[in-house]
Amino acid sequence: MSTKLPIPSFHEAKNRRQKVRAAGMNPNYWYPVGYSKDLAPGEVTKVTFWGKDFALFRGSDGSLRAVEDRCAHRQLALSGGEVRGCQVVCPYHGWTFDGDGRLVDVPHELFDKKLPKIRLPDFAVRERYGLMWLFPGDRDRAETVAMPEIPELEGPDAWACVPVDFTWQAHHSMIIDNVSDFTHAYLHKRYEPFKDPKLTKIEVDDEAAQVFVEYDTLVGAGKLYSHFIPRKKANTNHMRLCYAYPHQWSNTDDWIKHWCLILPIDERTTRAFFLFYYKALDIPVLGTPIPRWFMRPVLEIANRVLMRPLLEEDGTAVEAEQRGYERYYNAPVAELNPAVLEFQKLTIAKWEEYLAERERQGAMRRLPVMPSAPNG
Repeated sequence: MSTKLPIPSFHEAKNRRQKVRAAGMNPNYWYPVGYSKDLAPGEVTKVTFWGKDFALFRGSDGSLRAVEDRCAHRQLALSGGEVRGCQVVCPYHGWTFDGDGRLVDVPHELFDKKLPKIRLPDFAVRERYGLMWLFPGDRDRAETVAMPEIPELEGPDAWACVPVDFTWQAHHSMIIDNVSDFTHAYLHKRYEPFKDPKLTKIEVDDEAAQVFVEYDTLVGAGKLYSHFIPRKKANTNHMRLCYAYPHQWSNTDDWIKHWCLILPIDERTTRAFFLFYYKALDIPVLGTPIPRWFMRPVLEIANRVLMRPLLEEDGTAVEAEQRGYERYYNAPVAELNPAVLEFQKLTIAKWEEYLAERERQGAMRRLPVMPSAPNG
């Protein structure tokens, strides 16, 4: 029988690496939880953020709704039930909740009692870029917190994009380290998405919770990839990246861009959505741009033969790193890239900020209620 390894918790951590590998992600941000096309009207599904389950369902009106994934009666998962109209129904006794989490119907006898006034927590949801997004934190903040803005994917002249995603058995900080730290070019020697990287700049914006890094590197150096890159038009010798908490993006001369959108499922499971999009790609040999209308089929093929196998190398690496950390978490820290230090400092700071705020809110709730002053 296996037992859980005694990995230090966030508060038990003795160094930066232990802290970052135990840090959660602040729920007061927007996180992708799936593809819009995968949830039809009348369907419900379970999504998980940092160990907490949500019932995400699409009503007959086509709109998304999300509530805590439990029936208030016997705590069964509502995601195992069904959707009727714009309400979700528990599979056990048929207790029915609307999109605001209110109990609206109990189909069995009430035993001379009134319908209980019960309301489950509900959560803000949106749809954008073909993805469903959840705000798992404070419902009242959702309207004031910006989600990733990708103007190239909107409007009549939108760039083509075919997302790919993976669920890896690794802590979310390991994935951020991986996608932003180009010192692992050796891992990709078969595909060479970048070659001979040299870190040229690190810039930290604490107020915006962002870390910018720049590399001089040959982008798309691989034998297959390089035939499609418009090198005569774009400067593909330099890349700018940003850990824009809680997600990451990159930009090569406004021609080649990507986002890595993170969904932390639990302490060692993360789903990562990769959105690669291009201003233009060339037809090999001819050197003329691929027509915009044909870009999506090209990207679908590219995902199968290049991007997915390439990213699977990253997945294999971060999952191995997770296993290694669980076994050797007390080993000395041996990190050379100063950018990684900044990524980890940001992850730790945002988790500490969330924990401190939660503690303040708990303290306020525990304060005694002062009696009102007498009149006169």
